[in-house]
Amino acid sequence: MKNWSRRSFVKATLASGAALALPTIARAEGGTLADIKKRGKLVVGTEAAYEPFEFVENGQIVGYGHDVLELMAAKLGVKLEQMNLPFQGLLPGLMAHKFDFVATSVGITPERAKRFAFSEPVGVVRSVLMVRADDKSINRDLDIGGKIIGTQMGSSSQPVATEFEKELKDKTGKGYADTKLFQAYPDVSNALANKTIDVALMPSNIAAVQMKRQPNAFRIAGTIGQPKLLAWVANPNDLEIRKFINDSLESFRNDGKLAALQTKWFGAAMDTPRSGYLPDGAI
Repeated sequence: MKNWSRRSFVKATLASGAALALPTIARAEGGTLADIKKRGKLVVGTEAAYEPFEFVENGQIVGYGHDVLELMAAKLGVKLEQMNLPFQGLLPGLMAHKFDFVATSVGITPERAKRFAFSEPVGVVRSVLMVRADDKSINRDLDIGGKIIGTQMGSSSQPVATEFEKELKDKTGKGYADTKLFQAYPDVSNALANKTIDVALMPSNIAAVQMKRQPNAFRIAGTIGQPKLLAWVANPNDLEIRKFINDSLESFRNDGKLAALQTKWFGAAMDTPRSGYLPDGAI
């Protein structure tokens, strides 16, 4: 998946001192809620390229994350300023206080968690098996044995498909009839619609978008692989801000606002962990 592959460059970017390469971005300055209130705006960094979490529509950043941020800004009594930047500039910019926190879909990894202050998960992405709505032959993951599966070339879904085929052969004695790789996930959906493939393997958020664009054409028949937790990130020296993010998420969860926004953007409420999500050694 294109977004995820870009993110693999974060480590190299940090090592090269990329925090100095953001001179045109106004500094958020400070690292406390008092600083934000005094400034009168909440400044966040986002890579708006992961629909429906965050993306650009008609020149504006929109999506699930944006709506949650608007609630947070209102809670503080300030305006929201959301910057759209390449992912490789976000974490260095965070460390240089270019913004108050990173509000984009960042995967929680052991290496990152030792260097940055991750919030509670704001989302979870699963590798889902999308099939045609009228195909009654596939109702669970093991039913894809002997079927033609398709996914995006070079994406995080491709190794998931490869690994699951081994499990499939062990349990059913047969793997896929064929694996077809495409340049982009929309191409995978089109191939499914025209019956070039039987199963489309893609991240759950991408599947939600495709199903929204083509109502009643597809359905989800199962999931494979491990879910990936996505969170927002605060500067490790600004733990008050992380606490604010977590407390806000809890408040919005309790009053139903979070579930309403999740239903709006993903079609259903998410089940994200509220504890035990950070790896050992995390900040």
